[in-house]
Amino acid sequence: MSRAATLAAGVLAAAGARVAQRVLTARVTSPRWVRTNHAGAPVTLLEGPAYVAGAALGAAASGPAGVVAALGAGAFGALDDLSGDGASKGLRGHLGAAAHGRVTTGLVKIVGIGATGLVAAALADRGRDDVSALDTLVGGAVVAGAANLANLLDLRPGRALKATVIAAAPLLVAPGRPGAAQAAAATGAALGVLAPDLAGTAMLGDTGANAAGALVGSALLARTGRRGRVVTLAVLTALTLASEKVSFTRVIESTPGLRELDAWGRPTR
Repeated sequence: MSRAATLAAGVLAAAGARVAQRVLTARVTSPRWVRTNHAGAPVTLLEGPAYVAGAALGAAASGPAGVVAALGAGAFGALDDLSGDGASKGLRGHLGAAAHGRVTTGLVKIVGIGATGLVAAALADRGRDDVSALDTLVGGAVVAGAANLANLLDLRPGRALKATVIAAAPLLVAPGRPGAAQAAAATGAALGVLAPDLAGTAMLGDTGANAAGALVGSALLARTGRRGRVVTLAVLTALTLASEKVSFTRVIESTPGLRELDAWGRPTR
């Protein structure tokens, strides 16, 4: 994949996400796509589908793995956005509900993103002689774990999008290498919807946040073998388990540097 193709993937994703958000915002009026944010203001979740559209468009330049990751995670995220009742929160909540015989949309999303992550990993590993079936299984878990972590960060304007750009950045250092186009697509789509997210008028929701994380995860697979995937999965698992006990928002707001980065770009009040 050439540098020009990587740049094109990012530009296509940014333009696609921006246009999709404008079109969706103008034409979709259903209250199902409206939520109340942390500040008590109504915001649209249509940013999520717009992100998915732009990300999939940009990722298509590098093959099907990134497209499957973004569309699959976005679709199951949309299921939770539109049908979730909010009664169960977090991995522990969904598993606890399942233990009592109640299947939540969140649990369906977890299983669905796990399945599509595995498909994305299989597509990413197709034709590679340096990875095994076990490596592909770990890769699927990486895609799903990244999707979940991005969603856990979507609690303040711009936070999940900034995390997406930061996570994708190392994969853009060598723009001609595998995974670079997918990382560019994740970054471009994030930049395409960043302004309304920072303004607090729109948010990714599960649809967009899950897709963003999954796409970065699939980009990582193209660049790593077993060791890199195992290390990444361990980090993702540790952060996910930590989120059950520790507030990421509280940690960010109490840590110099992270606090300023998190607040950058938001309107001052």
